[in-house]
Amino acid sequence: MAVYNTEFHLTKRAINSVLEQDFQDFELIIIDDGSKENDRKSLLEFVEKHEDKITYIRHSNRGQAESINRGVLNSVGEYITILDSDDEYKAFHLSSCLLEMEDADLICSTTETVVDSLEDYYVPDKNDLSRPIHLDDAVLFGTLFGHEKVFKSIHFEGGFAADSAFYERAKIQFRVKKVFQKSYIYYRNNPNSTCAVLKKELASNSM
Repeated sequence: MAVYNTEFHLTKRAINSVLEQDFQDFELIIIDDGSKENDRKSLLEFVEKHEDKITYIRHSNRGQAESINRGVLNSVGEYITILDSDDEYKAFHLSSCLLEMEDADLICSTTETVVDSLEDYYVPDKNDLSRPIHLDDAVLFGTLFGHEKVFKSIHFEGGFAADSAFYERAKIQFRVKKVFQKSYIYYRNNPNSTCAVLKKELASNSM
């Protein structure tokens, strides 16, 4: 989980959704990407209460991709997955993903999406930023789940649609598939999300 200036109550919700999984053999690595505006004291105090499950790393601001890459480098698990700091898992997310790994090295999935308006179900197409596509047709960071070998052989690169680019590169050498389980809760009603900011920029540029 990469954290950058995320409000503590949102980060706490995300962390709790991991701690409450029905599959408990995990380590959660939190990479604080140089946050300045979040309640770091509350975050650290909360993390300290769960040191048996959580590792906390902080570095200067480098962006989500570099933060996730650092988390991968510090991971020792057989499988790796990602959670955005303002989203959450349903209690069966990890166990559901594990069931899909018999015939795949990497999966992504659709999400249960929380929106304020119907247009929030759409994001810019990475191949044509003026064209919107439905979230169910996109690849989302938080729904990536796969073998350690996938994440340690392919690094995330910065920029828009880094998640989709990772998935496309993985297709070349690994077994990948998309599943429709909706065990990841994606909050699109956050005005400060990367997609929301980009959509505003595109709208203002077209005026």
